[in-house]
Amino acid sequence: MSRATAPAGWEGILDPGERILWQGRPVPGIVWRPQQLVSFLFGLAFAGFAFFWMVMASAAGGFMWMFGLIHFSVGLAVSFGPILWPAYMRRHTWYTLTDRRAFIATDAPFLGRRLKSYPIERDTVLSYDAGTPATIHFAEVVRRTKNGTSRSDIGFVRIADGPEVYALMRQIQRGETAGERDGADHG
Repeated sequence: MSRATAPAGWEGILDPGERILWQGRPVPGIVWRPQQLVSFLFGLAFAGFAFFWMVMASAAGGFMWMFGLIHFSVGLAVSFGPILWPAYMRRHTWYTLTDRRAFIATDAPFLGRRLKSYPIERDTVLSYDAGTPATIHFAEVVRRTKNGTSRSDIGFVRIADGPEVYALMRQIQRGETAGERDGADHG
């Protein structure tokens, strides 16, 4: 790959001289977190009550029982959505690290294709979770809610080669990637 031109698909996205250092994807799979227990149990109770109501309404005859389907569906969504949706989105996510920025690309049905970039600078706060797989946070978004604000971390979530990527990010912060990796570019 020529250093003067951007790799295929990156034309018009990378700045002149910007180089891709790493590309990867999140490790797929369902992740169970303790904080999901409350919504899981509430959703199951909601769906269970709706199911009971549908059974009782169907015993009376007619089609009145079908009005319970929406409540049953909502209960299942509240119960399983927080578990299944993040796994689904990870299957539709790609990560790229250049010598200047981190990119997160998603391509999900109904949401469309999105590409967001986050500068990696000397003062960028990096948060490294060395679990298996690893997670590196490098930005955050603050949203206004009806009860104040909510903060969400942004980063490369559940990546297999976390130590390597974290080391590259630290090199970017120290200014060690410009020119030094010219002969060692592997991708």
